[in-house]
Amino acid sequence: MLFNSYIFIFIFLPLALIGYFLLNYAKCYEAGKLFLIGMSLWFYAYFHLSYLWILLASVTLNYICHLLLVRRFHTRFTAFSGILLNIGILYYFKYFDFVVENINYLTGAHITLSKVLLPLGISFFTFQQIGFLADTAKGKVNRQKLTDYALFVTFFPQLIAGPIVSHEEMIPQFGDVSKKQLSAENFYLGLRIFILGLGKKVLLADTFGQAVNWGFQNYTELDGFNTFLVALFYTLQLYLDFSGYCDMARGIGRMFNIQIPVNFLSPYKSANILEFWDRWHISLTRFFTRYVYIPLGGSRKGSLRTCLNVLLVFCISGLWHGAGWTFLLWGLLHGVLSVLTRLWHMFKSRFIPHALTKAQPFLRPFCILLTFLFLIYGWTLFRAESIAQASYMIRNMLTFHGVSIHTRLTGFFQLHEFWYIIKIIHLDALPYASCYCMIGMTVTALVLIFGCRNLYESEKIHRPGLLSTLSLAVLSVWCVLSISGVSTFLYFNF
Repeated sequence: MLFNSYIFIFIFLPLALIGYFLLNYAKCYEAGKLFLIGMSLWFYAYFHLSYLWILLASVTLNYICHLLLVRRFHTRFTAFSGILLNIGILYYFKYFDFVVENINYLTGAHITLSKVLLPLGISFFTFQQIGFLADTAKGKVNRQKLTDYALFVTFFPQLIAGPIVSHEEMIPQFGDVSKKQLSAENFYLGLRIFILGLGKKVLLADTFGQAVNWGFQNYTELDGFNTFLVALFYTLQLYLDFSGYCDMARGIGRMFNIQIPVNFLSPYKSANILEFWDRWHISLTRFFTRYVYIPLGGSRKGSLRTCLNVLLVFCISGLWHGAGWTFLLWGLLHGVLSVLTRLWHMFKSRFIPHALTKAQPFLRPFCILLTFLFLIYGWTLFRAESIAQASYMIRNMLTFHGVSIHTRLTGFFQLHEFWYIIKIIHLDALPYASCYCMIGMTVTALVLIFGCRNLYESEKIHRPGLLSTLSLAVLSVWCVLSISGVSTFLYFNF
């Protein structure tokens, strides 16, 4: 079930809210948790019923490991076995065919591919449970009730595409009696965040997505400028799509009085790649830092070891996003730039006079632009079907031969509501009229990303008023009328 669907907005979410708060109002708190677990399982099974047994088996096996670890039953062996089991399940569903394909290619063998369907959200709920087991083995987690643990894993707002939450962030909230009653303030704030996230997805990301899909399917027809436009559109689509999902998840959680952690903090405003990864998919960065980078030695074992650790973590991060050489190379590319940035910071702190560093605020806009351009080229590799396609498109982007926009690209932006207004005021007779909607949406997206506060920042200062409420109502109606062509979220693929 998708957040941007009629069944979710008009049936599932109202039922979940009404049932949960009615049970809590009757002080049936455990029944309220069970009800929310049941609704979350329905939410997950709606995509494909066969996914459900995988999720249930994962929750059951990990909870058994948790109980054994709490009792200190062969702690190292149990923790290792539990984590290895999670990685094994993830490997089979996500990486088995990729490994077999490469073995067949290199050796000429004919090993049969499994061709299993990738369960939605498996990368997210698997990593979430690995972190939980690791913390239990370290003695950071007390014994949890099955209902609390099951709700921690399956809570539907963040089940499919994160964020990857930790036990200390979520489980105490599920047991907090003060959060069991409906809060008008939280409901309004949650609804506002949800609608704004829905707008990002439905009105902007999906529109860019149509142009992106066509562009990557017909990349050989595009010149350098149009290839760059497609890459830029994907850069905007990916951010608006994933950020929109996380906003909607936070908004839904807020309606239930549950605070889901922020996963984005204006990442495209970053002045270097290290800052970018502190702002983009924050929960994934935190997971790799806690459970991979630090156990490998972090930055405690010298500069060379630190650089190797960083490269390894980014390669793993690349493969986490997908089973393919493009993802591995994308991760390695980010890793190399992260290492170079770290080395530059070390060099700057030792050899560049402090007086010269005062110029950094003036250089920041230039650094943000360079980082954004790197991300555009990097996301091209991330989105491409093969390294050959990515290299073709990147080479094409580096060889501009004039500035003319492909008519097929502009056609995807001719939304009826905008084009009707353009015709009424007779702008369609002006030169390049077909580009106005595309330019307008691109500028709007860039202004939202670079020129506005993110939702986390704005919610701290937002005060409900008549104008803002009416604007929200108009936006919600516009979104609802625009979701007839339902599309999945990009990070469902990872």
